[in-house]
Amino acid sequence: MALTNSQYNTLMKTYEEKQLAGRRALEERQNYVNKTIPKYQELSSRISSLSLEYASRLLDGDESALADMKKNLAFLREEKKQLLSLFGLPSDYLELQYDCADCKDTGYIGNEKCHCFKQKIISLLYQQSNIREMLSENNFSVLSYDFYEDEDLLHFENAVKTCKDFIDCFNSDYHNLFFYGTVGTGKSFLSGCVAKELMDRGHSVIYFSSTGLFEKLSGMSFDYSAKGELADLYEDLYSCDLLIIDDLGTELTNNFSSSQFFSCLNERILRKKSIIISTNLSLQELRDRYSDRIFSRITSNFKLCKITGPDIRMYKKRLTNRK
Repeated sequence: MALTNSQYNTLMKTYEEKQLAGRRALEERQNYVNKTIPKYQELSSRISSLSLEYASRLLDGDESALADMKKNLAFLREEKKQLLSLFGLPSDYLELQYDCADCKDTGYIGNEKCHCFKQKIISLLYQQSNIREMLSENNFSVLSYDFYEDEDLLHFENAVKTCKDFIDCFNSDYHNLFFYGTVGTGKSFLSGCVAKELMDRGHSVIYFSSTGLFEKLSGMSFDYSAKGELADLYEDLYSCDLLIIDDLGTELTNNFSSSQFFSCLNERILRKKSIIISTNLSLQELRDRYSDRIFSRITSNFKLCKITGPDIRMYKKRLTNRK
């Protein structure tokens, strides 16, 4: 993911602040223990003294010193844990606590950016996508089956199960989802549910409406000064863990948008990077509107989920108007 120097520095500063806050919190906990449990400090002093004593014995050639040191230090450390427990404190109370245990709040695992850093980059670069606002309304906690009946209910239940399987197997299996069917039946809602679950698990997710995506690509492609920014956008689209394209078919369909759509599909399929697409088009309309190779990529590489039923948005609007 591409960042300007100032953006990178801003993100790194947040990690530095986290580390500083963590050290301050640990210092406060240490001060509390020293005041509340004097014996704990005594044990810490004994551990330091013993370590020096056994180090001296090791230097003098005492072969039994190492085994004795391990045994006695283990005993003292266990005493310290029991003391904390006696005062109702967890055994790791005097250890540094991290928001992200994987990178220990540094943003990096070795030389690689941590998943938490990658998600911060996504959030920073794509604030205009409004995905955060969308996920406040589109998540499994507000999912309801009340709007569906008979075959429509069966379709929706199957789609929800498919979504949950997709999430559970995301790290081990490569899958793509294609939601299609009538207007307002929950296709975008389910895309949002999946996005929230995966973002909560640390995966990078990029969301675009179909119109927004192709307008952005078109604007950058014909702006010479945006060539570098366009290259960065392509790399983000191709490399994020999950790309969501919502409302396919609402964009202006022409040679440019069709070509860009195929390239995006093809590249992510080659990289085995997951995609979720939602559309109000039927499969026949999809075939008529786009090229055979696009239709083939979708039908061959996506799990097709048909969702039908009443227009839930209109239904809710009518209920609101009655009040």
